This record gives sequence, structure tokens and C-alpha cells, in this order.
Amino acid sequence: MQETNRPPSVWSKVEGIAFGGDYNPEQWPVNVRLEDLDLMQEAGVNFLSVGIFSWALLEPAEGHYDFGWLDEVMDNLAGIGVKVALATATAAPPAWLVRKHPEILPVTADGTVLGPGSRRHYTPSSAIYRRYAAGITRMLAERYKGHRALALWHVDNELGCHVSEFYGEEDAAAFRVWLQRRYGSIEALNASWGTAFWSQNYSSFDEILPPAAAPSTLNPGQQLDFQRFNSWALMDYYRELVAVLREVTPDIPCTTNLMASSATKSMDYFDWSKDLDVIANDHYLVAADPERHIELAFSADLTRGIAGGDPWILMEHSTSAVNWQPRNQPKMPGEMLRNSLAHVARGADAVMFFQWRQSFAGSEKFHSAMVPHGGRDTRVWREVVDLGAALKRLEPVRGSRVRSRAAIVFDYEAWWASEIDSKPSIDVKYLDVLRAFHRALFLRGISVDMVHPSGPLEGYDLVLVCTLYAVSDENAATIAAAAHAGATVLVSYFSGIVDLQDHVRLGGYPGAFRELLGIRVEEFHPLLSGSRLKLSDGTEASVWSEHVHLKRAEAVQTFTEYPLVGVPSLTRRAVGSGTAWYLATFPHPEGIDALLDKLLAESGVSPAAAAGPGVELVRRHSPNGQNFLFAINHTRADAPVSATGTDLLTGAPFPGSVPAGGVAVVAETHEGAR
Repeated sequence: MQETNRPPSVWSKVEGIAFGGDYNPEQWPVNVRLEDLDLMQEAGVNFLSVGIFSWALLEPAEGHYDFGWLDEVMDNLAGIGVKVALATATAAPPAWLVRKHPEILPVTADGTVLGPGSRRHYTPSSAIYRRYAAGITRMLAERYKGHRALALWHVDNELGCHVSEFYGEEDAAAFRVWLQRRYGSIEALNASWGTAFWSQNYSSFDEILPPAAAPSTLNPGQQLDFQRFNSWALMDYYRELVAVLREVTPDIPCTTNLMASSATKSMDYFDWSKDLDVIANDHYLVAADPERHIELAFSADLTRGIAGGDPWILMEHSTSAVNWQPRNQPKMPGEMLRNSLAHVARGADAVMFFQWRQSFAGSEKFHSAMVPHGGRDTRVWREVVDLGAALKRLEPVRGSRVRSRAAIVFDYEAWWASEIDSKPSIDVKYLDVLRAFHRALFLRGISVDMVHPSGPLEGYDLVLVCTLYAVSDENAATIAAAAHAGATVLVSYFSGIVDLQDHVRLGGYPGAFRELLGIRVEEFHPLLSGSRLKLSDGTEASVWSEHVHLKRAEAVQTFTEYPLVGVPSLTRRAVGSGTAWYLATFPHPEGIDALLDKLLAESGVSPAAAAGPGVELVRRHSPNGQNFLFAINHTRADAPVSATGTDLLTGAPFPGSVPAGGVAVVAETHEGAR
């Protein structure tokens, strides 16, 4: 898609920080819908996503439509000034469509057909499903074009959720077409996949199947391309619906809700971002994670990276407990406010929830909502109202951006390729080192941008390249150029090992970065489960070690145990006006901290402010020069923060500390800003 002429920004249609959630009025009678209007005004709601799972009610039988209830809802919301992200209603096909065309159902790798009774029970490569989905999308667009409530199209919902790989006959045919477009000839495909191994050579594209269940390990090139194909197939389906919406409502922007987090790797969201008019993301905490607020920060930073630094929409999160974890603990008092404002701190200009009113039936009836089962006389409702008031006071923050001096290179294709089977160690996980450094930066109050390896690295003083197993020559050169231009660049183990075809770069590891780093790795020495290594600085490491030879680099730290006694575990090389570091193991947290001390001292990157432990710090910068320091206290004691200015949440001068479990958003005076 990637049109040059995009519709006006959604931010031109919604005032202030957008606040609301997923509204499902079809679940409720008219009297409850009318009560909702009063409650929305009490809470300060100004933005809702409507109609996500309503296809079966909008089109109860093929070609028979009932828009009366939706007309009423759209008109009533417009009457109280609420803007709507209207969904295409295509996230769950109606029963009559499945009965007539069961071939739309998805098929898993072992041949199981996934049936109806849930949601997302279709394959994006089904021509029949696409035809029907485009049909209901066109009906909605024609009916509500020009409606004063309509501000955004919400296309489908959480594409790739539950099922992200598709193995049916129509999927196989689409995969073959995709491969033919990608390679042009079967000879080029054979060369890319290395099919001389295990007698896998193909004589035509017609012989190729998806990499389904097989007797042994599958061809890694085929697996990697199938992952690329599935991400593309879902995006191509999205594009088809957007094409309909563009034709009928060219002035209304379009998006879909991504699931950018440490748990979702099946879609290349950096690639997807080119087709979204605004980035929208869903995020849910894992209650059992004691550092869930740090994972939230990671996911929000990733979302901001996908958005290219532009403001984005938090389309869904929860007011309290979810319903799909083994033990669904509620959020603690004040946690919803902290969560919401942490997303805002990291670039969100909209805070939305699943859902507005808690369902009384269905599989998500115990999922929390803005209006809980207990109604207004509940802690959750009071916190919702308080959040609405807080977001109203944060209107000056809208449109400002986070500026980070540190970057982490993030690439979905490297994630996919590094975790395909038959690797040196199953303990090497793409996100582990990356998240370890992100955590250490978070705890120091240092913001970090997630940048695609093809993205610009100018302006970053510290660049972390973690487990970038697969990388192109061009992107490796971009990373090297950052070091030559003055940045401190750290490359971790299992980076630069293969090209984008998953072919090993010969001549010694880490292939693509060998010259930049001034080292050569002779052999990997992955560790057995539970093994720990002592390093020369007294810290410990696990998972990985390797036989590193110095060429034009110096050893900063070494291994101390057989068979790698004295072999470098951390190296440094001066290049251009910057430096290139190499990390050959996975340090434990104290080792990450010790290394980060060195990197920060060299790069000059510093925290947003001085603060007590447990305080999350992020600064947003407005085009007019006003800076806003978000200080989020995740502890149960008051915490000092060195900042001067007005706390937007209280309207009073910031007193220099944040209450236990509280948040301050300081509109800084010139002296307080950095």
C-alpha cells in the first residue's frame, strides 16, 4: 500500500489525550446503552473502538443487514462528543459463513482444522473469506462515511492472534505464488534454501509445500520464508480491506491493533508500520511477573520504535485482572494509573482498555473493564474516573516525543532465524540479552529507542546490537558507520552469523561484524544447562562462551575456566571517532551493570534525572521547547526526584518527591530540562 497521499491524522479528529476503550453495545439492552452515555461523560471518555466482533449481528444472514442498533450507538456517541474507531467487524466470521464455506477455516501444521465457536477462525489466504470480509467492510464504509463520530477505521482485530501460521491447501498455493514472486526462478529458490542438503532440490514451485509436521528437522530457509510469508499474508489481507476503505472514505485514517511485546514474534511489525496510518498496540501484563512494569516499558518502547517515534495509540490494556492467565490477579491499587501513564510517558497519545463494560456472558466475562460488574461503587470505577481526570490535565503533553540517546537494534527476521531449530544451544533466545540491557537502562532512568537495523542510527551515542543472528551487508554497514561516526556500539554473541538467507558467513564468526570488532571467533562453546562461568572481573555468566581471537581489539575481560582460560569474553576496539565492543557471553545482572557502567561512561549517556530506586523516568519533548518529565514510583515509599517545574497532575510546583505508588508529570522549567 504505502500511499504518498495519506488521509488526515487521527490526532486532528480527537482532542487531548484520547481516553476510552473497546465498546460492545450489542451485548446490552437500550437502557444500559443510555446509562453508558452518562458514565462515559463522568469518566471523561472521548474515544471508543466499536463493532469489533459484531458481524453476526450486522449481517445475521447472507445479504440481510441490521444496522439499526449501530446507527443509534454512533449517533448517541456523536451527541456526547465521543469519537469512534469503527471496526470492520471481520475478526470472527458468522456461523452462516462457516457453514456455507468451511474451507475458510485455518489448518495447523499437523493438519488439524480449527473450527468455529471462538474467534479468528479463518485463514487470510482464503479468497472466499476475503470477498465476504471486503463486502461487510464496504457496507460499513458506505453507511458511515461522513458520520461525525467516525475518526478512524479499526481494521479487523489483533491479526495473527491465536493463529499466525496457516497450512491449508489455499495457504500452500499462496505460499508458492509468494515464493515465485520473491525468487523468480526455482533455481534461485534452491540456492537460497540450500536444497542440495538431504536431497531437497525442487524442479518446480508446484512441488513446494508449507513446512508442516515432518520426520525430522525442516529446512531452515523454508521455515524462515514461511514465517515471512505468513506475516505478509496477514498484512496483504489488511491491505485489501484498507483498499475498500480508501475508496469509500479517503479522508478517514486506518489502523489495526498490533500486539508488540516480548511475547509476540510472528509478524514483522516494522514492515507492517508502512501500511498503518497510526500505530496502535494492545498490551497486557503477566500478573506472575514481579517486574511486569519493566516488560510494559519494553513493549511500549518497541511500539514507539515501530511508530518511528510518532505518537501512537494504546488500543487495549486492562483496568485490573484479565481472564486468560492461569491465575488472574487483579491490579494493585494505583497500578492502573501507573501502567496507563507509563505508556503515555513512552509515546502513547491515547489510553484505551478492553473493554468499556464488563461482559456478563461469554469467555471474557471475568476480564476486567472500565465499568466492572459491581458498577460505580467499586475501586476500579473510581480509578477509571481519576485516570480520565489525570489524562485531561496532561493535554499539554500531546504531540511531544521521546528523545533517547541510546538505541537497541531490534529485528523480527533475526528473531525468527535465531530460534529456528538445529542451533548450537536451545538456551540462546533472541530477546534475553536485549531485555537484560533494556532492564538495566530502565532501572537507571535512561530511555532507549528500539531501532530496526535498516533505520537511522545518527544521533545515538550508545547502540546495542544483541543477538542479531541474521543481518544484511547493508544493515551491518549502517551499524559500523554509527561506530565510525562516534557512537559506542556493543555487539553481543550470536550476531552477524548468517545473511538473510540463513547462510553462514564463512571465514570466522561473527561474520558481518568481524572487521568492525577486530576479532575472530574460532568456535562456539555453549554451556550446558545450569552451568555458570566466572569472569576475570569477578562477575558470573551463563548460556554461552566462545573461543575469541584478538586481531585489532583489546581484551577488557576474560574467561577464567577451562578450556577458555584467558580467552577474551569482552573486547573493545577504537574505530573512527567511536568504539566497537564485543560481548562473548551472557553476564548475570551484576555483570550487565558493570559493563553498562563502562558503556555509559564512554558514551556520555546519562539518566533523565536523579531519583530514588524504583522510580521510572522518561522525558517527552514538545516542538515548542517544553519538556515533560514523567516520574513513576513503583515502590511503596515516597521517592526523591531532582526536577523543577509544575506537576501537571496536581497543578502545583513539584515538591521534589513522588508519593509511594504515585506519578508526577513535571512540566520542567528551563533549568530542570536536559
